[in-house]
Amino acid sequence: MQIYLPIAEMSVPLELILGLGTVVGFLSAVFGIGGGFLATPFLIFLGIPPSIAVATQANQLVSASLTSSLGHWRRGNVDIKLGASMFLGSAAGSLIGVLLFGFLKHIGQIDTVINLLYVGVLGSIGVMMFLESLRTLRHSPTADARPLPKWWLEFINKLPAQRVFPKSKLQISLFVPLSIGFLGGLMVSLMGIGGGFFLVPAMIYLLGMSTLLAVGTSLFQIFLTTALTTLLHATATSSVDLVLAVLLILGGIVGVKLGLRASPYIRGAKARLVLSVMLILVCLHLAQKLFLMPPDLYMIQER
Repeated sequence: MQIYLPIAEMSVPLELILGLGTVVGFLSAVFGIGGGFLATPFLIFLGIPPSIAVATQANQLVSASLTSSLGHWRRGNVDIKLGASMFLGSAAGSLIGVLLFGFLKHIGQIDTVINLLYVGVLGSIGVMMFLESLRTLRHSPTADARPLPKWWLEFINKLPAQRVFPKSKLQISLFVPLSIGFLGGLMVSLMGIGGGFFLVPAMIYLLGMSTLLAVGTSLFQIFLTTALTTLLHATATSSVDLVLAVLLILGGIVGVKLGLRASPYIRGAKARLVLSVMLILVCLHLAQKLFLMPPDLYMIQER
């Protein structure tokens, strides 16, 4: 069954969009990543303009991340204080990202920039996470949290504005979560992703948090950031397709419920290994579309 998207000005298969929303919701609950890294490229593969795919996917992430974070909060896997600190940085990153998004859209380069960002960011993070997960599984397969390097601990302990986060058992400079949140906010506004594939590894490898606590806190911060970004995109760039967003949200509700049941069984290095493989596969597919010459150089499309 086909359904028409008024902002994208095209028809898409209803079942396919609902299924995509379900997958996004599942990934959100299990990995704390929002699922935008998969959904946004897939929407682009369907022919939806990248600018609309990015802005609309940010809208869908509000629902998925809220439902998932509530589920993890009930299980005690959310550090509210740390997540709120990260949001202060992500709010600034989202505002700057939306302004940059509008500028790139104005000069006609937003689609190319989005594709390049996905290839570069997903590829680099995916490869690093893949190699680290293999090393962890080889030496300590049951480890959930990763010890921080001594030089990194000495560096963050010397930074000003030290704060205590009891839930995560951390004492770190406020500038560390602010910086992580800032980069996450940029990713939400420019790439239509929750930034969880960056936030979760950052909280594990830079802060030393356990995987489940990093996932739950990431989802809480993603909810706040995507809510702000959606509002900014809707008012500043007019790129949000509500019909597409509603379909993704409906599928996401089902996926989140399934993911919350599976999350206690998918954790630690094995979870990071699975996530890294998905990142690399999406990156390779986007790189093929971006750099290989298409069979038809010119195409006439009726709008």
